[in-house]
Amino acid sequence: MGLLDILLGRTKPVAPDLDQLFALPSAAVTLEAATGFTPTGRGAVCFATVEGAAFEQTHREVRALLDADADRTGPPVELGQDGYGYSWLVSRRAPDELSLLVNDLHAVNSSMEVNGFGPQLLCSLAGFRDEAGRTLALVYLYKRGTFYPLCTLSGRHKRDNALELQVAAALGSDLRIEPDKSRWFPLWDAPGMTP
Repeated sequence: MGLLDILLGRTKPVAPDLDQLFALPSAAVTLEAATGFTPTGRGAVCFATVEGAAFEQTHREVRALLDADADRTGPPVELGQDGYGYSWLVSRRAPDELSLLVNDLHAVNSSMEVNGFGPQLLCSLAGFRDEAGRTLALVYLYKRGTFYPLCTLSGRHKRDNALELQVAAALGSDLRIEPDKSRWFPLWDAPGMTP
């Protein structure tokens, strides 16, 4: 960072740290003890879709890698798009296989990064649910290297901000929580949040 950057208030972007994803299983233990939320076994990686043969080849390789897992229970990895045109690769595991789900999320992110598509990666999430039926996602922001909780209320496009703040406080020592709350994007109808 140069003097001109300092004078103009520019900051250096944070480098992605995919190894932060491996903190999710221990954070899940803290989350369950503090709030009663448990893993759903679903997670997803969101990325901007790019046209081209190289991108399609990367998609095929990632899906083949994850679908080849002989220990996978349930349906294979799914690829879909949301209403905003972003692509989601959704992985399903048993609720007690959060470590395997994290490995899936890490493998997708790493494969895309290695193949030159890191700039298209937006976020990854792991879904959780409590006994009252509330849903929660711990969202990893790829370009920030941080997490934030996303708690949705029953009904369309409503959030439980108080619960999000409670979860963020509970997980502050387990995960690198995004300090800028304006970056806690709602991700309405995100695949991977519900079982």
